[in-house]
Amino acid sequence: MSNQKYDAFITVARRGSFKAAAEELGYTQAGISYLVNALEKELNLTLFVREYGGVHLTTEGREVLGLVQTINADEHALATRVRELNDREGGLVRVGSFTSVAIEWFPGIAKAFLAQYPKIDLKLLCIDDEQELVEAAWEGRADCAFSIAPERRDLDAAPMHTDPLLVVLPPDHPLAKAGVFPTEALASEPYIQLQGNARPSEMEALFEANGVEPNVRFTVDSDYAVMSMVSAGLGFSVLPSLILSRPLFPLAVLPAERECAREISLAVRSRSTASAATRAFVEVARAWVAERYGA
Repeated sequence: MSNQKYDAFITVARRGSFKAAAEELGYTQAGISYLVNALEKELNLTLFVREYGGVHLTTEGREVLGLVQTINADEHALATRVRELNDREGGLVRVGSFTSVAIEWFPGIAKAFLAQYPKIDLKLLCIDDEQELVEAAWEGRADCAFSIAPERRDLDAAPMHTDPLLVVLPPDHPLAKAGVFPTEALASEPYIQLQGNARPSEMEALFEANGVEPNVRFTVDSDYAVMSMVSAGLGFSVLPSLILSRPLFPLAVLPAERECAREISLAVRSRSTASAATRAFVEVARAWVAERYGA
C-alpha cells in the first residue's frame, strides 16, 4: 500500500541527490528518476531543479513536501494496520534511537518486549543526528523514536527519563577530583565538541545554562571518539550520563556548577495512527525505564 513515488520524492528531497536516494531505498538511480518523474506528471508540477552534482526543491516542491510526508506516513500506518488485522499477533516495530539509548536501554527493553510479544519483530535504526531522528519518525521510516527534541516536528511524545549532562576530564586533570567543574573552566579549558551533520549537539545546553561560550579546540561526531580524546588529555567535553554508564576509556566525571540535563522521550507521529505493536512497544519501554530508575 505504501506509495513508492512518495518515498522516492521525500528521500531525494532529504538527501539532495537521486543517487543517494537510490542507494538508501535500494533502487537504481534510473528507477528513482522514473518514480519522481511519474509523480511530477501525476501532480502536473516540477518538484526539483536538476543540477550537476545534485538537486534541490522548487518552490512548488517545497509547498507540497509536507503534505506528501503526511500522506506517506498515513499510508505506511495503514499498511501496518492491515498487516496486523491479517495477523493480530505479529508485526514489525522500527525503533529509531541514538547511540546511548541503543546501547544502554534497547537490549533490555527488547528482551522484555519479546517476552510478552514473541511474534513481533523489532528493527533498530541507529541515528545520532537528532534532526534526522525526528524526521525518521515524522516521515514514517521509524514507527517510534527515542528523541531529545520531539517538538521539532510536533511528535506525540511520552517522557521517559531526565538524563544529566556531565563534564568529562582526563583522569590526571588538576580538577579531576573537584566536587564540580568551575564555570570559568567551562569557558577557558580546551573543549572537545560533539557535533553531527554540522549541527551542535544538545550538550551545548550546559554552556547556555552556565552563561559561557566554550573554547572549542576539536569537533568530533562520535561519543566514543570524544571519550578517547578526553582520556588522552586533549581537552574536556560534555556527555550525557547515559553514555557514561560504561565508559570505554579512563575518565573523570563531574557535574558543572549549574547543572543541566536532557529530557529523553519516546515519540511517535501520532498515537491515534500508531500500530498496536508500536503502542505496545512504547508501553513496555516506559515500564522498563521506570523500573530501572525506580520511578
